Amino acid sequence: MTYYGAHELVYNFRTVRNNTIKIANEIPEDKYSFSPAAGCRTVAQTLTHIAVITRVPTQIQFTLRVSNLATVDFMSIYGPLMAEEQATRTKDQILQLLREEGDKFATLLSGVTEDFLAEKVSMPPGLEPAEKSRFEMLLSAKEHEMHHRGQLMVVERMLGVTPHLTRQMQERIAAMQAQAQAAGR
Repeated sequence: MTYYGAHELVYNFRTVRNNTIKIANEIPEDKYSFSPAAGCRTVAQTLTHIAVITRVPTQIQFTLRVSNLATVDFMSIYGPLMAEEQATRTKDQILQLLREEGDKFATLLSGVTEDFLAEKVSMPPGLEPAEKSRFEMLLSAKEHEMHHRGQLMVVERMLGVTPHLTRQMQERIAAMQAQAQAAGR
């Protein structure tokens, strides 16, 4: 019995992408060139990276249906994406890219079967574990986005913006406190 399959992959990926889009909307366009430190991506580059990086699992898992990562020429996949991150785009263009690429990836995820998710993919020599399921590898796309979204939430703080997820938590805590106070606790 599986508790997390295609439906959950899609739902949770879309939730993560929608939260990324909210952050992208909250950061003013004139701050899209901001970089938190030398050698770090700008806001625009990070958002573009988030948008296009799902093309990697798309290529590996769906287009090529690779069974051994040692056979993959990663630079032929990553090279164009790294160049694309450097392209100048407006905030609206980046938001559109986030939506379009997210929809494409979610649509692919929605069609996977449990058998497909259970397939094993061998890792290159020296990596542990020696193999992973396609499920693990596809789930990592969401985890990767959450990693970069966390970076963007720190950037928001640096820019004086309270992230929407923090504001929502503050509102819930204030409501609980008000409720407790009204109940005389």
